[in-house]
Amino acid sequence: MAKKKEPFDLAKHLAERLAKQSAKAPFLLRITQWQGAPVPVLVVKERQYRDPDEGAPGPDGQRRRARPVLIERGNLCGEPLHRCLPLLRRIVEGVTDPAGVPLELARYLTAEGMRIRGNLPLDEEAGAKLALIFRLQDRIKDLDRVELIAYRVRQFTREEAAYWLSRTTSFGPIANRWALSGLRTMLGGHTDDKGVAEMLERLRLAA
Repeated sequence: MAKKKEPFDLAKHLAERLAKQSAKAPFLLRITQWQGAPVPVLVVKERQYRDPDEGAPGPDGQRRRARPVLIERGNLCGEPLHRCLPLLRRIVEGVTDPAGVPLELARYLTAEGMRIRGNLPLDEEAGAKLALIFRLQDRIKDLDRVELIAYRVRQFTREEAAYWLSRTTSFGPIANRWALSGLRTMLGGHTDDKGVAEMLERLRLAA
C-alpha cells in the first residue's frame, strides 16, 4: 500500500523554509491584520540599505555599513484583495530560492493560507509587481479597473515593474502622486469608460 501523503504544513514551511529567505529578500509580503480593516491585510515592504549617519565614518575612520530598512510600499485588503487574489497567486508562483526551487508561496494566498500571520519572501519582480498593484488600486472604487490594472501589471517584465515602481516612490511626494495618477489612467482607464470592461474580458479569456 502506498504511503499516505502528509498534508502540507503551512506554519512549518513558513518557519523552517521561508523565514530564512525572508531575512535577505528584496521584498516581503506580510500577511497581517489591522484594527478597523477587513481581515486579512496584505502589505508589501521593500528592503533598502541606508546609512543613518549619511556616510559619516565610525570611530576607526571607516565608513559604516548601511543598515537594512523595510519600507512599506502598499497594502491590499477587502474586496480589491479578493478580486485580485488569482492574479497575485500567479505572480508569486515564480518565486524560488537561490537554488531555483519554488517556494510555493501561492499556497499562502488562499483562504487557509491567509489565516497564517507572517512574512513571505519575494524576489524583485514579484515584489515590484505586487507593490505597484497595491499602490495603484488605492482610492479606486471600481473593482473592474482594479482587476484590469492587476492584469496589466502582471504582464510587465521585471525591468518594467522596477522602473514604474521607482517612478512612484523615488521622486518626491508631488511627482510620485502624479506618476500614480498617470499610471492608473494608462493601465486602468477612467471611471465609466466602457473600454475597461472590454479590455478586462479580453485579458480574462487570454489568461
